[in-house]
Amino acid sequence: MARIILLNKPFGVLSQFTDTKSPTKRPTLSAFVDVPHVYPAGRLDRDSEGLLLLTDDGTLQAKIAAPKHKMSKTYLVQVEGTPTDADLQPLRDGVTLKDGPTKPAQVRLIDPPTLWDRDPPVRFRKSVPDTWIEATIAEGRNRQVRRMTAHIGFPTLRLVRWRIGNWTLDGIPSGTWIDG
Repeated sequence: MARIILLNKPFGVLSQFTDTKSPTKRPTLSAFVDVPHVYPAGRLDRDSEGLLLLTDDGTLQAKIAAPKHKMSKTYLVQVEGTPTDADLQPLRDGVTLKDGPTKPAQVRLIDPPTLWDRDPPVRFRKSVPDTWIEATIAEGRNRQVRRMTAHIGFPTLRLVRWRIGNWTLDGIPSGTWIDG
């Protein structure tokens, strides 16, 4: 039977077990998961945090990660500025990025979620407000959510992946994991 691990990946951690490209040896999954023969199903950028699935089943790993399976991913996104519902409509319609059009996203304004503190904290500027949105996409392009919010004029300050398919981050503290 396949093993699934749900990890709440902290900010600044690579979505791999070793860092072969940096002489400074950036933090990797090995500092958080000491389980042999599991590998990330997809990736989460170093400057993003939240749910990362790991499994020992290659077929399941491909099903979770491959865009052709259209597994939805939900993100909690802190953006710079105060978008209105109308400002978010282009994301619902699909926007055209440098690598082509995106599929329509499910996007809505939300109250600031109760999350763990980020290290380092998100910069705070009194003169520039921020807003939280929830975005669900069924694609997984490189830095897609960040590029989409920037495209409509509201750059992402903090990005937390909250859900992948039916798996959720609910109740998993940053830097810890549970069996799924």
